[in-house]
Amino acid sequence: MMTKAFIFLNGEFTENLEFYKNLNINEKDLYCADGGAKEALKLGYTPREVWGDFDSLIEDDIKVLKSKNVKLEKFNRDKDFTDGELLIKYVVSLGYEKIYILGGTGGRIDHFFTNINLTFKYPNIIFKTEKEEIFVVEKKYEFNGLKGVTLSFVPFSDEVKGITLEGMKYPLKNHLLRRGDSTCISNIIIDETATIEFLEGKMIAILTFN
Repeated sequence: MMTKAFIFLNGEFTENLEFYKNLNINEKDLYCADGGAKEALKLGYTPREVWGDFDSLIEDDIKVLKSKNVKLEKFNRDKDFTDGELLIKYVVSLGYEKIYILGGTGGRIDHFFTNINLTFKYPNIIFKTEKEEIFVVEKKYEFNGLKGVTLSFVPFSDEVKGITLEGMKYPLKNHLLRRGDSTCISNIIIDETATIEFLEGKMIAILTFN
């Protein structure tokens, strides 16, 4: 069985409780960065650990976490990494196969772009919202059981060479995608299995669920 963890950051969270229920979050695999712990408590989850400088938590939140024996890892505000990256780096080191990050979008735009770029540093992380999943695609990647889902690819290098798309409404063969091109936006998966292959470059995939 695939091992997976969840990280709550301090971005935007949906109020749709059914979304969290369907994620099957196990509290022993739930970690929070600073204000993400406030969201976890509000949703009824007790995280395993909370990391950060705690500038987004009030004293009552900290008291509740301590009463539940949550491990609190506090850092000075003047540090080289964000609370989120410090926690992501730690959780990656624990050996989970996939790490789903909630609250990593929305809020401050500088934090959002920093978070997205972390997918290249820690390629087993997936930013998840109620409607989207954002993650890095390697040079060969297969999408299974996602027929009808909208799929976009965004280049993060000057060029992505030799792109081939199969099982999608708009297939490609040996395509050159340049930074800023919109060729690979809003495709649709039409087969039970869809694939992307490319020769060189860096890209993220964005799945958009209806």
